[in-house]
Amino acid sequence: MTSPGPTTVGQGFRCSTAARERGDGIVGTAPMGTYWVLIEHRGGWPLNGFEGLDIDWRVRSDVFYAAQALRARILLIRRPGKRTRSGPGVWGVMHLESPGRLRQMWGSWNEDADLLDICSALEVCRQRSAESSLAEAVDLPDADLPGVDLDETYDAGLLAPVILVCAHGQHDVCCAVRGRPVAAVLAEQWPELVWECTHVGGDRFAANILVVPDGVYYGNLDEDTAVEVITGHLADEIDGFHLRGYTDLNSLEQVAVAAVLTARGPAGRFDFAIGGVTSDAGRWTVRVVGLREDLGAFDVEIGVSRGARNFLTCRGVERAVANVFTVTAVREVGGD
Repeated sequence: MTSPGPTTVGQGFRCSTAARERGDGIVGTAPMGTYWVLIEHRGGWPLNGFEGLDIDWRVRSDVFYAAQALRARILLIRRPGKRTRSGPGVWGVMHLESPGRLRQMWGSWNEDADLLDICSALEVCRQRSAESSLAEAVDLPDADLPGVDLDETYDAGLLAPVILVCAHGQHDVCCAVRGRPVAAVLAEQWPELVWECTHVGGDRFAANILVVPDGVYYGNLDEDTAVEVITGHLADEIDGFHLRGYTDLNSLEQVAVAAVLTARGPAGRFDFAIGGVTSDAGRWTVRVVGLREDLGAFDVEIGVSRGARNFLTCRGVERAVANVFTVTAVREVGGD
């Protein structure tokens, strides 16, 4: 009779090392979302990120509920390397409104109450998204958002994306051990774009990178592969090898797009769309449609199963089960 293994993680256990040894798949693991709130905090990060930040509880509550209403993820950020506490911090609201339409809004904060501008910024993004859906451009008054320059809202291509490297060691050791060296190397090449950030999900895939407002997750990175991945991303040439997924797609759709990118080669962030999803006898078929004539369309067949029970984080108190996605076919189809 074989032993089921230890019931708790042992000293020195590293979830990312264990996941790589097991060969855990990273594709299809990007948390869905189209809004992100970034808050610069140069001190030590609380275990639970923004919710543990030592600021006025009323401000924290207002920001939390404003973000929650739009399912926005709140992340603390800081520049890699030696930190200074002097000068105001910055905050940003990122919104992936629709393919190719990305918004960034930035402000600064000295006092806790300054963060309340985030609530207004989220509302402005929501209103502008609603207006865009009606194909009408309506100017919003600057007075609705004190202290924030509304001109700092951009469409794709007019402002470089924000590169967030999870380095939240308080949450999971692997995020610091693997994330911080990656952030440091990337900051050498793109100092204005790169930030360390708090927990983005998927500790066992460290080092993790989230690019916003593009809505792209990458994982299983090291110093060399991270530079290659971000170079490709900034050139709008994304491949499937370290891609966890696009955040405006569900897990099956993320797996399908990554399979197409792996099979046919790199493509731009918004070069493909989902044409439909069907299932038959427990097997899924996702049609991935190129938005340029030269890209074609593909049917991707995917099987879904449940993996073995494993410790998925360094702080794991019990074993957990994750979905396993298996791509069985990628077939190019004719236009119809």
